[in-house]
Amino acid sequence: MPTLPALPAADDLLLNLTAFAWFLVCWVGYSFYAHYKGRDTACLASVLHLYRKDWMNRLLLRDQRVADASVIGNLERNTAFFASSTLLILAGLITVLGATDRAQSLLQELPFVATVSREVSELKLLVLLGIFVYAFFTFSWGMRQYNFASVLLGAAPLMGEKSVNESERRAFAERGARVLSMAAHEFNLGLRAYYFGLALLSWFINPWLFMLCTAGVVGVLYRREFHSDVLRAMMVTPTRFNDSGERNEEG
Repeated sequence: MPTLPALPAADDLLLNLTAFAWFLVCWVGYSFYAHYKGRDTACLASVLHLYRKDWMNRLLLRDQRVADASVIGNLERNTAFFASSTLLILAGLITVLGATDRAQSLLQELPFVATVSREVSELKLLVLLGIFVYAFFTFSWGMRQYNFASVLLGAAPLMGEKSVNESERRAFAERGARVLSMAAHEFNLGLRAYYFGLALLSWFINPWLFMLCTAGVVGVLYRREFHSDVLRAMMVTPTRFNDSGERNEEG
């Protein structure tokens, strides 16, 4: 009876390179897919952008904007929390990188962890380090963009201000919503890096498991961004404003 060919060992260089290439294809490919599909398909990003436009239009109808400043501040604090948490993760990874031999010996005591060389373990740690460096830059840039949104809030025209016409008000609402959506996009990219960083942890166990977890992360992200329950709950017809500033419901 013919025997099936054996699968490559977990320490096989070609297998590890293939797993890493699959990881990059899934991450970069899904990012492009989500960006372009979101242009003509309802997703969390596109629906929330409509809500941000409604928010900015309503903001211009009230003089007291303390609640709006509080909401933007809360969004900024959430982003700052992840940025500071990422720094702690980076500090831990650098510490582990300086003690690779000890970390590798601890991992190899587990029965289900594949035995690999020290160089391969260091390569995996460097990739993980790079992911969280990228996450820190995205979170910090998103935090700055929320600061820009706070400046826009302070510059918002007051209700009844005679020197500002309706077209200028609509343009301001569009700019404000755009800046908030850009900040949220950076926050989303940082969270996505966390998701794929967690998937990469399985690479220390086995490259085959790593590829499976990477595909699983793509599936989770796709479902949450395009088919989640919260998306269906938010998919109502947004309020639109006519030229006189009065709102009307479409649909």
